[in-house]
Amino acid sequence: MTPFGQALRRLRAERGISQREMATALDVSPAYLSALEHGRRGRPSWAFTQRVIAFFNIIWDDAERLERLAAISDPRVVVDTRDLSVEATLFANRLARVIADLDAAGLDDLDAALDTALEKAGASLATRRGAR
Repeated sequence: MTPFGQALRRLRAERGISQREMATALDVSPAYLSALEHGRRGRPSWAFTQRVIAFFNIIWDDAERLERLAAISDPRVVVDTRDLSVEATLFANRLARVIADLDAAGLDDLDAALDTALEKAGASLATRRGAR
């Protein structure tokens, strides 16, 4: 599941709306909506995200939050290490192999370790937390 998919499912549940009802209102198939919620589809388009925002009548900060979640919800992430060190390539490949084996606590630990490493490297807070 992606962050956007999780938010979409939560919004539907809070308002008691079925996938079929929402899909009809947004002019997409229920299968597409299900795949989007489960992370089996790519990042939603800006236009689709705007239709979701309008459908739920979401405003201001909540609308911006949903847009940010959509922007970081591509389930097929590519890490290009072409111009990076051998260590960066090894780390990216290792992460790709083992990420499915990590539970929420393990992912939180790894996220905290990355923050610590970036702090030591002098990365700005925007670099460390910008995409979240």
